[in-house]
Amino acid sequence: MTGFGQEHPSSALRGSLRLRLLIGTLAWIAVSIIVAGWALDGLFRNHIARQFHAELNTHLDQLAAHLAVDQTGQVSLSAAQSDPRFNKPYSGRYWQVDRLGVSTGESVGVLRSRSLWDDVLRVPPDTLTDGQIHWHRIPGPGPGKTMLGLVERVVTLADVADPAGQAYRLVVAADEHQMAESIEHFNQMLWLALGLLGGGLTLSAVIQVRTALAPLRRLHGALADVRNGGTPRLEGHFPLEVQPLVEEFNSVLAQNAEVVARARTQAGNLAHALKTPLSVIANAANAQQGDMAKQVSEQVEVARKQIDYHLSRSRLAASVRVPGTRTPVSPVLDGLIRVMRRIYAERNLELVLATHPEPPVFRGEEQDLQEMLGNLLDNACKWATRRIEIALSEVGDELLITLDDDGCGLSAAQQQRVLIRGERVDEQLPGSGLGLAISNDLAHLYGGRVELADSPLGGLRVTLVLPAAATTP
Repeated sequence: MTGFGQEHPSSALRGSLRLRLLIGTLAWIAVSIIVAGWALDGLFRNHIARQFHAELNTHLDQLAAHLAVDQTGQVSLSAAQSDPRFNKPYSGRYWQVDRLGVSTGESVGVLRSRSLWDDVLRVPPDTLTDGQIHWHRIPGPGPGKTMLGLVERVVTLADVADPAGQAYRLVVAADEHQMAESIEHFNQMLWLALGLLGGGLTLSAVIQVRTALAPLRRLHGALADVRNGGTPRLEGHFPLEVQPLVEEFNSVLAQNAEVVARARTQAGNLAHALKTPLSVIANAANAQQGDMAKQVSEQVEVARKQIDYHLSRSRLAASVRVPGTRTPVSPVLDGLIRVMRRIYAERNLELVLATHPEPPVFRGEEQDLQEMLGNLLDNACKWATRRIEIALSEVGDELLITLDDDGCGLSAAQQQRVLIRGERVDEQLPGSGLGLAISNDLAHLYGGRVELADSPLGGLRVTLVLPAAATTP
């Protein structure tokens, strides 16, 4: 049972293409190396066993070739064995010649190698015909009693005293530990080599997976550039397998931009189509006297406000869904400040824009930024006494535009009401009460917000929080 916030390994495996590729590749590498090691180990064991048996057969042939009987019936070797280990006590190489009884079949030791010292090879009784070879495993001589691989053969030699011939059993044995040492040494080298091979294959698999998934990382970066407003479409060279996805996504972006442009055009057309009849109705009502005319005028004004608000909101909702847009803030603010100075020239307001070391960039459209800042600046100019200060800053991926005025300010209750659509705290100044609400709604559509607080200048501080884009595309 997993706790909250902990991802189950199977979920991580299903969710990561890199993990699936790596685990699948590494599993096949491990299985292949284990199977290869097991097969090579078996082949080498068989090879060593055949070589071991072939060597014993060679010594047995030499022993049979050198065995001779003189005229007195004495058995001897005409030449010493070629392997010097037969002369070293308990060296692991032994030979022995036994005389077989004709009637009893029992063996009597005749000759043996010096390596046996005072011991003899105790070969189990066996029925052999002349020239037939048998294999056995017996405990060896000496204190260790290691297991020996033994080969035996019966030969018959005739002499003057016994023309019918005498049967002799020839035995050659070797310590199996020497064969096991060769196999163990080979296995050490084998698994070391296979381990190095597995490490190299693992490294190559990791590099191959990273290389194969590199286009997806570039695609992720290109998408981030589009989202952050660095570019309006996916740019870059991608493999043939990824290029169709890039082209389809670019076509979706183009189609989305076309839909937004069409929606804006239709919103503008609808606004003009509705404002003309409303103007006619308002003019007709204003020309009349009485309560009915007054009510018609009031309702026409309400209809105008509602149309302005909802058309603006629908246009803004469409525009913020267009990725790849970015707008430098400083040029927009400079233009709006010049406009506000002309509009409120008779009041001699001082609008001060604080310098910023690196001009911030808004991740959105210029028209929307102008509307938000225009509403906020206009509101500040209406209520300011002499001075308005504007500051820009960036906190993480957020852009903060702060406007301070030295007006009368707002209470906490008024600060909550003023952002509600159509709400006004003072009816003395002209306005519909929609500017701050539209700015706040549009900021929320971009994932930002409008914050109100008391200003150090004595009036109201308005902070517009918006998503920031990279300063360079």
